[in-house]
Amino acid sequence: MDPPLEIPVTLIETLRAARQVTVLTGSGISAESGVPTFRDAQTGLWSNFRPEDLATPEAFQRNPKLVWEWYAWRRELVAKVLPNPGHHALVELERRLPRFTLITQNVDSLHQRAGSRNVIELHGNISRTKCFAEDKIVNEWQESGDVPPRCPSCGGRLRPDVVWFGEMLPPDAIERAFAVSRSCDLFLSIGTSTLVHPAAGLPFEALQHGATVVEINPDATPLTLRATFALRSASGVILPELVRLLA
Repeated sequence: MDPPLEIPVTLIETLRAARQVTVLTGSGISAESGVPTFRDAQTGLWSNFRPEDLATPEAFQRNPKLVWEWYAWRRELVAKVLPNPGHHALVELERRLPRFTLITQNVDSLHQRAGSRNVIELHGNISRTKCFAEDKIVNEWQESGDVPPRCPSCGGRLRPDVVWFGEMLPPDAIERAFAVSRSCDLFLSIGTSTLVHPAAGLPFEALQHGATVVEINPDATPLTLRATFALRSASGVILPELVRLLA
């Protein structure tokens, strides 16, 4: 039997008093729903390929069909999973707190499917498609049998709207993410390794500007010793308990 979950009373008091809360989520919260990480998804047919063969602009230019089919397969995986209690607890926190911003490194849209509204997507969204040439979102296109499909505007190839290795994060998304990290009084870092920059800098930015920083992660990270509170458990366990105690 797992030991009783202990959440410091001072954390609950801080949460109750918080006027602006910023949350950063990583692959850990999605893994609890059964979404494989990028490398975990490289099984079967895909185990023969390196990440740079599947998720770089150069890979797409070399073999657009391979890259499109890799992401089509990953979209199918994501479509089969559901938001977990951690996702739903964040929706409830957003409903209860005055100002709440959710920053995610995940591309699976599970936060939106759970009901989160104020979401900043740092790495894009695997369910969206954009034109490789024009970098514009494309919602509809003519099915011609081309793989990948062609952009109805310019005829260029369509690609998933995700950030590939070697690409910059969307400037507006990262600017907003740093702004809300600097201005919050409580920052939650959930299921992220705190290794991938620039997102890894967000909790430290919050700390530098006086925020209480809470890490929720079964594993230690570079943030653990600096965080105000470090809760060593899964988000699907901790976050519903936070909501219960907040009530």
